[in-house]
Amino acid sequence: MTDVEVVEAIYAAMAERDFDRLFELVDESVVITQDARLPWGGRHEGHEGLGEFAVKLTGTIDSAVTIESLFAADDEVIQAGRTKGTVVATGVPFDVAEVHRWTVRDGKAVTAHFAIDTAAMLDALAEVGESEG
Repeated sequence: MTDVEVVEAIYAAMAERDFDRLFELVDESVVITQDARLPWGGRHEGHEGLGEFAVKLTGTIDSAVTIESLFAADDEVIQAGRTKGTVVATGVPFDVAEVHRWTVRDGKAVTAHFAIDTAAMLDALAEVGESEG
């Protein structure tokens, strides 16, 4: 598989919540980073870190990524799009721009940096939903 195909397969595994396939596609020493101001943000290392990241993310938001662009650039695979969904605790909806940068080596992701419109996401996380009214 090309690096872009590996990343496409990662998004498919995430959408299907196929964690066995996801772990096949990411290196055992993968490093995942995202703005530490987010409840799931910070630096996460290895398969254990990936699992912790996923639990924090899915425990906080229920979302899906819409890929608008996916391409290789320099030594990375860049994905730009939107993450859309709801905050788990409140039901508050969000639709936030995002860019993900992946590094793939020998057919496995070794780094991933998830950049989103953090201010917009923090606003959604802070908003009181109808269920909290």
